[in-house]
Parts: sequence; C-alpha cells; structure tokens
Amino acid sequence: MVNHKLHIGDLAKSAYPSGWQGYQAVASYDRQEWFRVDCEFDGDTLTIDHTPEYATTYYAYFAPYSYERHLDLLAWAQTSFDCELSHLGETLDGRDMSLLTVGHPEPGKKAVWVVARQHPGESMAEWLVEGLLERLLDEDDGLARQLLDQAVFYIVPNMNPDGSVRGHLRTNAKGVNLNREWAHPSLENSPEVFHVRNKMQQTGVDMFLDVHGDEALPYNFVAGGEGIPNYSDKIAQLESTFKQALLTATPEFQDTYGYPKDNPGEANLTVGSNAVGNDFECLSYTLEMPFKDNAELPCAAYGWSPERSKQLGKDVLVAMRAVLNQL
Repeated sequence: MVNHKLHIGDLAKSAYPSGWQGYQAVASYDRQEWFRVDCEFDGDTLTIDHTPEYATTYYAYFAPYSYERHLDLLAWAQTSFDCELSHLGETLDGRDMSLLTVGHPEPGKKAVWVVARQHPGESMAEWLVEGLLERLLDEDDGLARQLLDQAVFYIVPNMNPDGSVRGHLRTNAKGVNLNREWAHPSLENSPEVFHVRNKMQQTGVDMFLDVHGDEALPYNFVAGGEGIPNYSDKIAQLESTFKQALLTATPEFQDTYGYPKDNPGEANLTVGSNAVGNDFECLSYTLEMPFKDNAELPCAAYGWSPERSKQLGKDVLVAMRAVLNQL
C-alpha cells in the first residue's frame, strides 16, 4: 500500500472558501460505502492524504446520488399502490421533470410539497428524499398511514437532473441557479421551476419543504419565511411547532446555528421557500444538511452520510405530522 497525496488548488477563489475549513473528502472502493479520508486546508489548497487499500479508489465531495439511482428510485416508488409517477415537462437537455404523487387526492386533504436538489451537487438532498419515501410508502408504518389519510405528498426528488448529470454544483444546463428563479421562471432559462410552479398552481400548497446541503455550516437546520410580506402569526406558530417536533424526534437536528434571519418584508422572493411561502401563505422551509459532519453528533469515520440523510428524511415526517392538523 502506497500513501497518496492529492492537491486541489486555487480554492480561495472557489464559491465557498469557508466550506473547505474542517472538511474531509469521501472515498469509496465499491461505490457503495463512502468513508471520510484525512484532509488539510491551508487557505488555498486542499490536500487529501490517503493510503488506498485497493488498486482503484473513488473520491467525491459528498457521496454521489447518480442519475441511474434516481431512475431506480422513481421506478421503485411507482410500484406502490399509494404512489403515481408523472412527468411535468422536459429540462433543457431533454430529461424528464419527474413528480411522485403519494396519496390519493380527496376534498379536505392537505397538499404537502417536497423538492430536493435544486442545487444538483447537494446530493444529500436526494438521499433524504429516498429515506422519506421509504417510510411514507411503508404500508406497515402507522405514521405514514396517518399522514396519507390527511394529506397528499407531491415530491420532486431531483429538481435539477441536467446539472446532476453534468456535474454542476449549483446550476442547470444553462448555468442558471434555480433557487433564484422562483419569481419569474421561464421555459428558456429555468423550465424545471416553471413546470413545478405550474403544477403547484393546480394542486395548491399547504406546506413546502425545499431540501439542500450547506458547504460551510456543520449542522442540520431550517430557514423560515420570517421576511416574506405575507408572514403571519399562524405561519410563525407552524414554524415553531415543526422545529420543536423535529428537535424531539432526532438529536441530528438543532435550532441554534443557521442562516441570519431576514428582516420583516425583506426576504428574497426569487428563492424557492420564500416565493412559495409568500404566494400560498403557507408553512415553507428550506432544510439544510452539512457536506462536512454534524458537529452536534460527529462521526469521524463517515461524517454526514447517505444513511444519516435518509434517517433524517424519515424523521422529518414526524415533524410534518405535528403540524398537519394546523395547516
């Protein structure tokens, strides 16, 4: 076995330089198990220091969620009695914008929307959705049965399939950041958001969860709608109830560290959770997970991982149940 050092330079000019401090890359021999490897960052160069045990080793920023696995997820989900797969339109590269509708629409049922991977490099977001779907489609899970008695879930596991296949961190095939397109999406620049927004107009939205990953902050947290013009006491109470329920459900979540809160009326309405929360006057959260590790509950071997992302997806359903009757 021979020690290898990989040097990745010019990172002071990268989009999120603070994301490299304290970061450990992931590696895999079988492309199934992704473990952390030693890294050092000097302010400009990331050095991966690893002694491989096999002839071929794969390295990644975070455990990948491949397009092939994405298609497998859709195929598996559609075989459930409670799930329907539909395609809302096409991306710029001609890929399907796929929607999973879980539950059977009936008068009085709430519409819960979950989207993931607007920023395609944030693969932990689709891992979370996989876990959420595994629980929601489990016919023996009482919480799932109760949720589907009261709500229909509209789930977009991958908002940005083109960017995912192209290897982009934050943009679609045209170099557009989808999470800045929600005020005025277009077929020319952001058909992904355009088609999802159109479907939302048809179904309505009682709750929206937009799932992301953060490069710098080593925590799981949510960003709410306190800055939207239509923010209300009801939304504030729903936000509080959701957070408290998730705090109780899992030690992986916390509410101390996160993004600075927007001042009243000053939210950026091009951002998905702000736009949807304001337009539909509903509970609307951005959920962030770390690329690094959860500093509240660190794991040196794996850091934040696909398995932990999936479990958080299952736990999120507990928080949704806590607010459902109040939506």
